[in-house]
Amino acid sequence: MTRPLPPLCHPVACCHRLPLYGPGVRDSASFPPRGARVSRRAVLGLAAAAPLTVAAPVRASPGRSATVGGARLGGSGVQVQGAAAGLPRRLTARSWLVADHASGEVLAAYNAHRRLPPASTLKMLFADTVVGKFERSLTHRVTDAELADVPAGSSLVGIKPGITYTVEQLWLGVFLRSGNDAVHVLSHLNGGLEKTVAEMQARAEDLQALDTHVVSPDGFDHKGQLSSAYDLTLFARHGLKNADFRGYCATRTADFPAGGRKTFQIQNTDRLLTGAWGLGTYQGIIGVKNGYTSHAGNTFTGAATRGGRTLLVTVMHPEPGGNGVYEETAALLDWGFAHAGTARAVGVLVEPLSEGGAKATPAPARAGRGEAPGAGDATARDSSSWGLAGGASGVLALLAGGAYALRGRRRREAAEGRHRR
Repeated sequence: MTRPLPPLCHPVACCHRLPLYGPGVRDSASFPPRGARVSRRAVLGLAAAAPLTVAAPVRASPGRSATVGGARLGGSGVQVQGAAAGLPRRLTARSWLVADHASGEVLAAYNAHRRLPPASTLKMLFADTVVGKFERSLTHRVTDAELADVPAGSSLVGIKPGITYTVEQLWLGVFLRSGNDAVHVLSHLNGGLEKTVAEMQARAEDLQALDTHVVSPDGFDHKGQLSSAYDLTLFARHGLKNADFRGYCATRTADFPAGGRKTFQIQNTDRLLTGAWGLGTYQGIIGVKNGYTSHAGNTFTGAATRGGRTLLVTVMHPEPGGNGVYEETAALLDWGFAHAGTARAVGVLVEPLSEGGAKATPAPARAGRGEAPGAGDATARDSSSWGLAGGASGVLALLAGGAYALRGRRRREAAEGRHRR
């Protein structure tokens, strides 16, 4: 039985409501709106990423270990009970999940354990791992070395070497502007990138987020860096237990140091929180984190409270462009609030091991399947696309069949005295 979490209060966000994300302001943590000009590099990046990001491990089968959170979450297709007719009609995401924050019950899901690049939503795990280590008022003077390893093309808040920042300001840079520069400075404060990555991986294992493989603390595109809608929802649920985490992810705008006594304003890139790009602020929204990279596409985990109930929704990799990731999140939140009383749970968000959670065991990958570690019980994409469900095994089967056919053809040609080059 899961222990209910205390109800979340509605955090008071910054009252400075200036126009956000207007012309000339780059939203570095989310895809440009429809009609916006997309660079040739971004288009090529999405095209190159497509064969990788459609990866879908094999579906669960009898006799294999239980899926983390319940067997239904390892099933293919939409998982829902009691309110299927009310689900939003058009959902393009490759993976999504709706859960109750207090009970941890998963109300509906699609490919909940499918392993996909998380983009900046991985910063929720970074924050959950590091946010409690340093006092908000602690000051730190940034050095060149702390910014030297920030990946080119990263989203940045604008940290400069030689300027002194408080820990609170660095965290606002992480949550509002998804600043990889702020992540790297905090990681160096924490003992370095390697140590921070190791601690994040250990925290993921404690949370039983077993689909997650951490390569960098910032969520930037790196080979093998993967998570799932299920795991990202675990990160949000646990992170929201921390008052600082809740406060940062709910902040709309803040003043950020520019050197001397000068400051500049930073805005949160969560459009459901700010009401940017014509969406309007989502009623009851309290965070949490969005992300975008050319390889990962859009990802978002949002939390909202209505009528004393708090719901969590994670959406990964919808069709690119515009406000899609936010619109699909809002639609799933609407469905959750409308049907939370009638939809029966299809699974549960497990509790951390360190807080008494029963240890879950992921389904093992089958030998020869070519699955990523821990991916064995994630679900396949809908049957209309191949993806990598069976991934390497399908390729091997095709190669083996082709080789067999080729040998047969050559034998026939030799018998007939014909040879082709």
